Amino acid sequence: MQQVSTGIATAERKWLFPLLASILVMLILLLAGTSRFSGHSEAFYRIFSLGSPEFGSRSTVVLKGPGRPPVLAYLISGTRGDGERMKRLLNAVYHPRNQYLLHLDRQAPDGERVKLALYAKSDRVFRVMDNVNVMGKADAVTYMGSTAIASTLHAAAILLRVGTNWDWLITLSALDYPLITQDDLLHVLSYLPRDFNFIDHTSDLGWKEYQRAKPIIIDPGLYLSTKSEIFYSSQRREMPDTYKVFTGSPWVVLSRSFMEYCVLGWDNLPRTVLMYFSNVVLSQEGYFHTVVCNAPEFKNTTVNSDLRYLVWDVPPKPEPHYLELSDFKAIAENGAAFARQFHQDDPVLDKIDRIFLKRRQGRLAPGGWCAEKFSKRKDPCSQLGNINVLKPGPRAKLFEKLILNLIANETFRSNQCRFQ
Repeated sequence: MQQVSTGIATAERKWLFPLLASILVMLILLLAGTSRFSGHSEAFYRIFSLGSPEFGSRSTVVLKGPGRPPVLAYLISGTRGDGERMKRLLNAVYHPRNQYLLHLDRQAPDGERVKLALYAKSDRVFRVMDNVNVMGKADAVTYMGSTAIASTLHAAAILLRVGTNWDWLITLSALDYPLITQDDLLHVLSYLPRDFNFIDHTSDLGWKEYQRAKPIIIDPGLYLSTKSEIFYSSQRREMPDTYKVFTGSPWVVLSRSFMEYCVLGWDNLPRTVLMYFSNVVLSQEGYFHTVVCNAPEFKNTTVNSDLRYLVWDVPPKPEPHYLELSDFKAIAENGAAFARQFHQDDPVLDKIDRIFLKRRQGRLAPGGWCAEKFSKRKDPCSQLGNINVLKPGPRAKLFEKLILNLIANETFRSNQCRFQ
């Protein structure tokens, strides 16, 4: 950590740099949010369009309403060298009903980003459904800094604009992988209120209060074109007293209504909290958690889980243990929708593909929407069937059990946004 002394006499000027950085974050997000309604949104972001539908029929129209499956919006993020991982992850979580936005951050070369976009454009199903996009103008993302949350909000603003009917935003990184099919996931979510927010959270900050919440950091990625590590101010600050700070997992499944609240903000809470978290270490572990638990209209919508399976080393390290074949039995018995983290093309991923997803190498994970019969030689998903038909498998029961435990009367309310 680098200690930086301001060397400025007046107290007001000591806070000038963090304040300017905070204002810059707000300008970025205001531009992202207003782009939803602006005819000149290309000035704020650029995506590679992946084509338009080649044909239209009732089977390729996303049907919404009572009794229909939800629509999910996936943000899949990565950095330099993650292009191949993101292709595999996209194939594993793809469903024609959903929306997908792929973001390789600014550390990745343009060639890798273009290659990812061309891959998506080369798939006929993606072209037909026109539901996969790659961000062309990448954001700078520093893991420890506030550019991570700024990038997520920017992506959410894009997804709100390009996908008008999705119900939940799911954030994944290139190191994640699904443990259930999309038919399994959509089937179980069909029975839940669409305003639920799956977010692991607590107000018991413990050591994080002194080491993360009170220090003032600057993330140069907010104002520089090249990535640079965060640095610390010599000043500290007291905890806010107008709202309670929460923390938790950076990986979330958030409702559309809550994301609209964060991006478009019809009151000052999201902006006020963002001003604070723009100078907080690992802001992605606290921003959404703090907003949702301090907003009266959303605090009772939280489900205290990120729906992930992960294993921490003892003593815990900054990142969870890399899952391998030796972990497969524990993975199989768990009902989570996703797991992290995995080495690229680890054999355990092949086993998950084969046993859980029924997915062959280089193909999309099959579901009820696939028109062809499953065979070794022919890809069952080379032709679109009825995209509103789900065929959940046996792992849907495990996921359903997890959800029922999370929303059971004795655990649900008691784990929601507790002020400790």
